[in-house]
Amino acid sequence: MRTGYSVETVRAAERALMDELPEGALMQRAAAGLAAACADLLGKVYGARVALLVGSGDNGGDALYAGARLARRGAGVTAVLLAPERAHGGGLAALRAAGGRAVPAGAGEPVLRRADLVVDGIVGIGGRGGLRPEAEALVEAAEGALVVAVDLPSGVDADTGEVRGAAVRADATVTFGAYKPGLFIDPAREHAGALRLVDIGLGPFLDGPPAVEALHHSDVAEMLPFPEPESDKYRRGVVGIVAGSARYPGAAVLAVAGALQGGAGAVRYAGPAADAVIARFPETLVTAGPPSKAGRVQAWVVGPGLGDEAEARRALEDVLAQDVPVLVDADGLRLLDTAAVRARTAATVLTPHAGEAAALLGLSREEVEAGRLSAVRALADRFGVTALLKGSTTLIADGKDTPVRVNPTGTPWLATAGSGDVLSGLTGSLLAAGLPGREAASVGAYLHGLAARTLGAAPITSMDVAAGLRGVWRDVARG
Repeated sequence: MRTGYSVETVRAAERALMDELPEGALMQRAAAGLAAACADLLGKVYGARVALLVGSGDNGGDALYAGARLARRGAGVTAVLLAPERAHGGGLAALRAAGGRAVPAGAGEPVLRRADLVVDGIVGIGGRGGLRPEAEALVEAAEGALVVAVDLPSGVDADTGEVRGAAVRADATVTFGAYKPGLFIDPAREHAGALRLVDIGLGPFLDGPPAVEALHHSDVAEMLPFPEPESDKYRRGVVGIVAGSARYPGAAVLAVAGALQGGAGAVRYAGPAADAVIARFPETLVTAGPPSKAGRVQAWVVGPGLGDEAEARRALEDVLAQDVPVLVDADGLRLLDTAAVRARTAATVLTPHAGEAAALLGLSREEVEAGRLSAVRALADRFGVTALLKGSTTLIADGKDTPVRVNPTGTPWLATAGSGDVLSGLTGSLLAAGLPGREAASVGAYLHGLAARTLGAAPITSMDVAAGLRGVWRDVARG
């Protein structure tokens, strides 16, 4: 899996490594990797016009030394210095010795407009807040060139993924030693472009767990539940679905569709949309009574399309009172009682989108979308649950000392009615099959996103996603 470490952890690792290396060796390693990535993007280095946007810190030094390497290969390299008196002295001398030149920021716009490639070395991983006006104007002048960010795009927060003002939008980001959390999380992720990690030797010095992690196929394959030779449908797990209403019967159908693809041996449905469910999925076990009278289940999914009537509230209370894992989504989230959730001993998974998370946390939707990492952590802590925050980057947190998981498979095409109902059913089925809350949420999000991606860059329906789950399950299992 890919892991992202906090700025504090990375800085401590850099200091420890520099104590064991000759002075300047670490920056030279970073510059070599940066120059190689720039050369790959250019294709032909000789004769290319390269502009370096250089701030006052080591980030600017990395850019200057990389520019010197490109200049020695025949590129025309010009450094635009935002703070000439504080530019990295060694890097600037190396650039000039290699045939490059430097100009002050006031003379930088013509250079940037002519550039084939621009290297963003304005602010490093310790930067906070958006770009200053002078830097913003220079970045705007670089429109049309390939932009490569050094470590992370200037103007984004390395630890949180927040963007509090103007920020560089890079075509690629070359990051050193370890990924930073913000590179995985929107809105910063949208600014990072393609990611390239340069190994500078930090690995042995990264002390403690990562802040975030993103699963690969092989990680998910190890978590998938498979039946044993002696399994029957009950041993494989039974997932109960409490969803749908007279107004929203389709939510029940979609949640059941997702659940049937999630590895459990059987799906029970308790609710008013039994006729619609049976018409589409005759293998479903249905009951007209309350959830607690439906029969044995290993996990419940409650909330999609449930409405907010008294009957919906009673159904939610009934489910939460049972000592099995429960996933709460959609309307169920609006009816939640915090104390009742925190009192549960079995696993609870909440799966809000940004608007629902905002209501649960007493924030605005804009605040949640701007600070997704802090929001998902707050949800997990406040309710004592596994929280899956849906959106442009889906995040999973469990309120423990574990990294927040970032789902790498999402696609904007999932922004379609009912897709969350399918995800809820799928994840609930994984809970019933025996996966812990964090793993069920992670695997569910991964497969759900992958199923949508395989349908291509075209409009999709939620039932298309459900139908695609079988194929992606098989592909992931094969590795």
